[in-house]
This record gives sequence, structure tokens and C-alpha cells, in this order.
Amino acid sequence: MSATNTFTETSDSGFSSPPQVDCPTSDNVPASTPILDVHDVTVAYQHKPVLWDVDLTLNRPHLVGIIGPNGAGKSTLLKAILGLVPLASGTVSILGKPLAQQRRLIGYVPQRESVDWDFPISVVDTVLLGTYGHLGWFRRPGKSERELAHDCLRQVGLEEFAKRQIGQLSGGQQQRVFLARALAQQAHIYFMDEPMAGVDAATERVIFDLLRRLRESGKTVFVVHHDLRTVRDYFDYVVLLNLRLVASGPTDQVFTPEKLQAAYGGRLPILDAAAEALRTREAPHDHL
Repeated sequence: MSATNTFTETSDSGFSSPPQVDCPTSDNVPASTPILDVHDVTVAYQHKPVLWDVDLTLNRPHLVGIIGPNGAGKSTLLKAILGLVPLASGTVSILGKPLAQQRRLIGYVPQRESVDWDFPISVVDTVLLGTYGHLGWFRRPGKSERELAHDCLRQVGLEEFAKRQIGQLSGGQQQRVFLARALAQQAHIYFMDEPMAGVDAATERVIFDLLRRLRESGKTVFVVHHDLRTVRDYFDYVVLLNLRLVASGPTDQVFTPEKLQAAYGGRLPILDAAAEALRTREAPHDHL
């Protein structure tokens, strides 16, 4: 896929819109074909299930928040979908085809802790790694790919750091670089593992603005997220996990006190705060 025709005008937020690219692999795919179909997926480590019998189907583009308590299998679900961990059972399909045939459609942002930030590579070269899936084995990034990489860095507010070594950046800046790399993949489905964990408020705003614009441009974005206070503001669809799938669907139907209690159990202060926020939003306003 060419990297040309990917640049658009700058938005009011100061960042250009996500690259607009053709969707060659969607040709001849019936409109009824799910974007993602996870069927009966179980993952086990040393014979101990960490994800059990999960069924999940997404038929339309959404900004999806994957939430649940620690150890619920949120990151494992992402890795199972991406083929990064073996399945004990089940199948995964992307637009009706096995993952192996659809990798070019997928962008991935791993957890920051899983990355070797001491590796000697510049910021722009890190972003260029995202273009290799479309270039193939025998082509090297050229002018159009470098222009795309710089455009992606502009979107996350880091173009001025293009030549800096990635290990010299702050944690929030490093996370933005990996978001830019995912953009350079020109994907149609993005999987992000806690992209807002441990970042400063400014970076979180940049990330959320980018996720929102990806969704508005017709992309599907899955985000492992831990802050229940921002779920309603950030996501239009929620997957609620605790080893099994507790619920999935539109945020206003899934992110309820009852379903949160079923997933988290106990009387956690964050659940009380989330429940109170929900009640406040749902309560009718008093009329004087």
C-alpha cells in the first residue's frame, strides 16, 4: 500500500487527522461480516486458565474499552486476538478471515513496560517500523514513508523530537511515539494495552483526542483501560472481563453498577465512586 494521499488539514486541536487510507482487504467482504469474531477462546498458563471460554463479536466500528479487575485477563485477551499467546481452544477471525491473513489491518501498542527503551533507535526510525508491514521484505522506507512518519509524529505532538534517541524521552513521550508507530501502520483495527497508564494529563488528552479521531474516521480501536472514572467519557463500547466475559455492548448498557459489581465484587471505593457518578448522571435534574 502506498503511503501517498495520507495527509489532511490540521484540526482545531492542533493535530492533523489520522491518515486516510484505502481498505483493499475489505473488498468483496459482505457488510454483515463481523470486524472481529472471537469464539470460545480459552488461554491457559501452565495448565491454569487465565481466560475462559470468551465469545466476543463486534459488527461495527467502535472505540472499545476493555475493563476488569487486576488479573482478569484483559491484556491476555488482546494477546490472544493478536496471536501473541497460544490458544488452548477457540478461534479468532478478522473481517471473516484468520489473523494470519489480516495482519496488515492491525496496529498494536503494547504496554510500556514490555519495551526495551534502551535500544539505540531514533524516534522517527521507531515510527518508520510501522511502515514495514506494507513495504514487505525487500523494500526500504522511502520519501513517502518518511513523510508519513513525520505526519504521525505531528499528530502526537512530537515532530520536534524526530531525531532524538527514544530512550531520552519521558515515559509519556515514549508512549506517544508508539502511538505514532501504530498510526504509521495505516491499520483499520487498533489494539492498545493501557496506553494511558502512568502518563501525565497532557499526554492523556493527546491520546484520547487521537483515539476519538480514529473512531470518527471509521477505525475500530480496542483499549485495555484501568481507570473506571473515565470509561463513560472515553468509550462508546465496553468489554467487561473477569477471566470470563461478564458483559459486552454499548457503554450505557454495560457500564452499570450491577455489572461492575458482578465483575469486580467486594466494596471497592472506586466502584462506589463509579456508581455514584452513574447515579448522578442518570438522576433527573430538579426544576425550580
